[in-house]
Formats: sequence, structure tokens, C-alpha cells
Amino acid sequence: MAQIIGMPKLGFDMAEGTLVRWVVNEGEQVTKGAVLAEIETDKATVEVEAEYSGVLLRQLVTQGTVVPVNDPIAVIGEAGETVDIDALLGKQPAGQIPAEEKKPAEGPAEIKATAPVEPPSIASGAVRASPLARSMAGELGIDVRLVKGTGPAGRVTKKDIEAYQARPAVSEVSKAPPAMRIPTLAPAPAFIRETRTVPLPKLRAAIGRRMTESMQQAPHFYVTHEYDVAALLERRKEINALLPEDDKLSVNDFIVRAAALSLLEFPNLNASLDLKNNAQVYHGEINVGVAVAMENGLLTVVNRNTDQKTVHQISSELKAMVGRAREGKVRSEDIEGSTFTVSNMGMYEVEQFTAIINPPEAAILAIGSAKQVPVVVNGEIKVGSRMKMTLSIDHRISDGVEGARFLQALAKYIEEPLRLLI
Repeated sequence: MAQIIGMPKLGFDMAEGTLVRWVVNEGEQVTKGAVLAEIETDKATVEVEAEYSGVLLRQLVTQGTVVPVNDPIAVIGEAGETVDIDALLGKQPAGQIPAEEKKPAEGPAEIKATAPVEPPSIASGAVRASPLARSMAGELGIDVRLVKGTGPAGRVTKKDIEAYQARPAVSEVSKAPPAMRIPTLAPAPAFIRETRTVPLPKLRAAIGRRMTESMQQAPHFYVTHEYDVAALLERRKEINALLPEDDKLSVNDFIVRAAALSLLEFPNLNASLDLKNNAQVYHGEINVGVAVAMENGLLTVVNRNTDQKTVHQISSELKAMVGRAREGKVRSEDIEGSTFTVSNMGMYEVEQFTAIINPPEAAILAIGSAKQVPVVVNGEIKVGSRMKMTLSIDHRISDGVEGARFLQALAKYIEEPLRLLI
């Protein structure tokens, strides 16, 4: 029996998505859970999985089409099955179905499984690039708009990025060894002496909209604490000496677990406001979001039930989610459901900064660099390792005293890191 696949809702504020690419062509077999298409939302390019097994009988929208949430995008059924599209759609308006694919008015629209056909090209006007190519361009500091695509309909591919990088006039960023490459939020390999106007990337536009709403609606206040991280850095060094290169722990992995354990003592900071019902929602899970630098802005990946996981589990899960995000293969569960967020700019030699709360959360923790500084110990000046963290809090939910107490509780884990390993 034929089934309709609709545009999924990937986030509480998502109203529409762009169908970037069909992975499965009409007439091809598809199994439940297999990737059916790639959808671009305000936050990321997400792989949409098939909800049913069968044959992809019809693609109801072309690549590059903006589709409202829940609107039909495809029909899956059995091989050779004849389907009355109008009846299946419940006589809904077929505004998203390309005009050239609509059936004549004199009879019911019918479709039948056929041999695979080539997917239509992406609508003009957008930058045509595969998720992997976009990710590579961001890591190498290459403006994907300057790369000539050789893929279908001029789509920029991995090979095109590699060819662009290998050209004679290679930028200094792209020549740097992998360990030294710094991801840029708006890559520009060279200054162009020409005033240009370019469309604002969806992710950047979404960040601007949400952060503006957050600053306007949530009365922020900030509390900063300086931590002695000498013991944490030493424990991390000892543990990493026993682990393979791809499995090593970051300082951020320890901090994420420390924040989760501290939230057990301060449920107000793991809450959100329900303004419609004039209520406060205390979340039953501690899901820590971690801000990740992407090509066109920041994306938050979510580690679920963080307080119940080891540092190593947290590290492995975050690595996997960050990898998927930068390859354009992020899953909806990777980016939704956070109850508290950490944003770490320590790798950029940032001493201290304040972060904007990610709504509808109550707080966000901004993490600076670990630095060697002169400290006074028992009346003597010595060299110490210190790190500053700033907590941004929604004053409608909490207050300064609670914020300060949270940062004190966090010190138990940061300054006595063995607590994080038991």
C-alpha cells in the first residue's frame, strides 16, 4: 500500500525546509531507515530517512524547492503498484508538485513504478554544492562561491574543492597543515576590491533572528568565575597517553560532564519558560548542547542524558555528531532537545567572553582559554594554570546568587577532576 512521505519538522521553530537533493531516484527500492533525501533547514543540511520500505513511486517536489513542514514530498509503495495521487493526498492542493508532472484533468492522477530517472537539477540562484564540499571549503577557508562546479547542474563536488585548493594561487589558510587550520565562519580566501551584495546564508540568518529574540526577550545577566585547571590538565594528559589518537579526550569533554553534574544541584538552570501558560518547565533530562563552528555560523549539537555518561562516552558521541554536522549528514536528534549549552572558544586564545542564551534555555556557559599566569599561593608568587568561565542567565528564571553558587559547584569537578571519573 502506497504511503506519503512528508516534510519532517526538525525543530520547534521550523516552518519549512529546502529539499536539496534526492538520494533515491524514482523507481528505486528503498528500505525503512535508509537516507531518502537531504533537507536544508535554517540550522543545517539534514538527512531524511525513509519511514517505510518499498519503491519510491514518485518524487512530489523537485530539488531546490522550499516545502512547508508536513507537506508531501514523496510516495513510497510496492513495485508495479498503481496509485491515485489525488485520492492519496486527500485532494490536497498540489502546489508543490511541478507543473510538468501534473496529470490531465480528465482522469485521476496515476503513477506506476518505472526505471530510475535522473533527479531534476537544483533551482537556480542558490550555491550548488554537496554537503561534503561545503564542509571541506569551510575547513580550508575557501569561498565555495568562487569554485567552479563540475557536478550535475554545476554542483560543486569534493574534487572541485581539491582542484581549487591545488591551484597556483593557494591561500595561506589552505596551505597550513591540518592541525593548524582554523575554521572560519564566513570564509573569504582573498580580499576583493569590489563592493558586493550576497544572500545571507540560512544558518547565519537563523542565528541572527534567534539571538535577537533572545536578547530582546530574555533579561541576561552574567557571572564569571576563574578556575584552577592544573589538576584537570594533568589528568587529561595522563589519560590521553593511554588512548589512540582518534580517541583522545578534550578539555571540553570534561567541562561538559562537569556542567551536567552541577545541574543536578540547580534544576532552575536546566529549565525553560512556558510563556503561554505562565509556567516554568523543569526538564527531566540533562541534555547539554555544545556549540560547533560551521561554515556559515554556529550549530549546537546535543549530548543527551549527559549526567549519566562517562567523559569518554561524551567525547565519542560529540566527535560523531560534529563529524556528521561538518559532512552535512547531521540527524535531527543531533541538534534538537538541549536543555543547557556550553560554548568554548578556548582554542582561539580567548581569555573570556559572554554568550547569548540559546532559547528557550535558561543559561549558557562561555569557556575561555586555559592560561599559565602568576598566582599567589601561601604568600608566594607562583605559576598557575587558570581558566575563566562566564555564565549567562535568564533573570526571569534565576538570579545572581544561584548563578554564583552554580559556578562554585562546578569548581568541585573542574578543580578535583577525579570526581568526573567515578
